[in-house]
Amino acid sequence: MSRDTGADDTPPGPPLPGVLPEDLRAELIAFRRDLHMHPELGNQEFRTTAAITARLQQAGLRPRVLATGTGLVCDIGTDPTTSAVDDEEAAPGPAPALATDPTLPLLALRADIDALPIPDTKTVPYRSTVPDRAHACGHDVHTTVVLGTGLVLAELARRGQLPRPVRLVFQPAEEVLPGGAPDVIASGALDGVGRILAVHCDPRVDAGRIGLRTGAITSACDRLEVTLDGPGGHTARPHLTTDMVTAAARVALDVPALLARRVDARAGLAVTWGRLESGHACNVIPQRAGLSGTVRCLDLSAWRQAPDLVHAAIDEVAALHGAKSQITYVRGVPPVVNEAGSAQLLQDAMAARLGAHTVEDTEQSLGGEDFSWYLEHVPGAMARLGVRPPGEVGRHDLHRGDFDVDERAIQVGVELFTAAAMIDNARP
Repeated sequence: MSRDTGADDTPPGPPLPGVLPEDLRAELIAFRRDLHMHPELGNQEFRTTAAITARLQQAGLRPRVLATGTGLVCDIGTDPTTSAVDDEEAAPGPAPALATDPTLPLLALRADIDALPIPDTKTVPYRSTVPDRAHACGHDVHTTVVLGTGLVLAELARRGQLPRPVRLVFQPAEEVLPGGAPDVIASGALDGVGRILAVHCDPRVDAGRIGLRTGAITSACDRLEVTLDGPGGHTARPHLTTDMVTAAARVALDVPALLARRVDARAGLAVTWGRLESGHACNVIPQRAGLSGTVRCLDLSAWRQAPDLVHAAIDEVAALHGAKSQITYVRGVPPVVNEAGSAQLLQDAMAARLGAHTVEDTEQSLGGEDFSWYLEHVPGAMARLGVRPPGEVGRHDLHRGDFDVDERAIQVGVELFTAAAMIDNARP
């Protein structure tokens, strides 16, 4: 995807509606900090859901909490009462040219609302008040961005300036494999949706900018649990036993190497172990060993083959050392593959707000994101939202207790999404 990096990239014509008012900007920062102080894990986001619901209702919208009790969706522009100018404010003459057409496909904007089971180690006034819980992945920012976008778009709809309806999707349990997205989709959240967009915080990108690419922007991620069994015995007579420690070590070393020769290297299929346990005494060969890790893959087609390939490789290596293998392969998420038209929409929206120079190319990440499940059903794209203070070096990474953001990113995210709604909906 080409980027216009010219010095003068100010968009032509009048500015797009949907700039974030200063009073709402301050409110959204306070809202984000409140979420940050009260993080909730996947499928436990009751307080978060209630806070979002209350603010949307205050704006005259009608959010619908999901049947599970956490997460919600909210439509803007499908209800005539929220899509017309109030009678007392109506100007004489014809109706607004961009009155919402509720028969058009919805543009969906998705946020994830859950936190992580790690302690918040920052020293800030809005530090988490819940032990061993933290918004260390930026979901509080994602939630605030979509909420703020909804409030701005609701006002535009009330004035008759929103041409096509928009659906806000606040999704629970993104951090819990295979993610909360499949349940949200099953609830009908994509019914009537023509396109879906999202952002994800990126501490490697300066606030005021976004990272973008067409095609895969994240990787597939699955979970793997392996148990090896065999007759144990005395370390003085390993020839009479299955040397379980050696078997486990060979599985840990040889399986990733074996897979590297069975899959196209460009697919990026990688097994990485996070746990290896076996034995209790120095002179006892154990009867059991356990390993667990993740399977990550850059390529969608290779990801579909991964379970069979991984099973076969583990079985072969274990059998070579006389061990029996039991494998639990937990399907996670496919890669997020940005559809070209949706990625272009995000680029155009960012250029319209802050100039084309604020969009930078980004690489494919090895991280997983369950936004990918939505893209199995409708076209869409995810942008990386810059949250690093400009000029700062060594910003703390995601999934760390000291992770924090430059809160100016909230306004950038809101205005990116509002511009996308106006541009997308104005296209024939």
